Amino acid sequence: MTDTTEQPAATFVHPSADVEDGARVGDGTKVWHLAHIRSSARVGAGCVIGRNVYVDAGVTVGDLVKIQNNVSVYQGVTIEDEVFVGPCAVFTNDLRPRAQNPDWTITPTLVRRGASIGANATLVCGVEIGEYAMVAAGSVVTRDVAPYQLVAGNPARPKGWVDEKGEVVSRDVTSPRRPD
Repeated sequence: MTDTTEQPAATFVHPSADVEDGARVGDGTKVWHLAHIRSSARVGAGCVIGRNVYVDAGVTVGDLVKIQNNVSVYQGVTIEDEVFVGPCAVFTNDLRPRAQNPDWTITPTLVRRGASIGANATLVCGVEIGEYAMVAAGSVVTRDVAPYQLVAGNPARPKGWVDEKGEVVSRDVTSPRRPD
């Protein structure tokens, strides 16, 4: 007789990774070489946390997220489910950075479900990346990105619209009408 009960996938943490006490890592997540997940961070189920990724205290990473090598996700950043973050992407959390600032406050950033952030993109804090939006590699995002919008450049500007698979469906600046 075959056991049909579904068992949660095992979580893998590479021996060189540091997952601090108090951090939560979901079932089936893989945390690779030299990654560091701080206490009070939450990483969902089925994620891939690449080599040398830093997830700061208080950060929330949803389920089925892939964060490629050399990404730092600082306090104030929230990443929803099924987001892709390319290698060396940069998140910030301080609009006016100074080495010494007693009045420093975190400016939050939100990346919505299914969005993709290209390699070496920089997200200036305070932006929201909409559902299934696509940020091209090397872009510097200084403004919100609408759901399904494709942006590129420095600063990032609208270049079209994508579907849930990431295929370009329009190069118009205005959103194409969605079928009902």
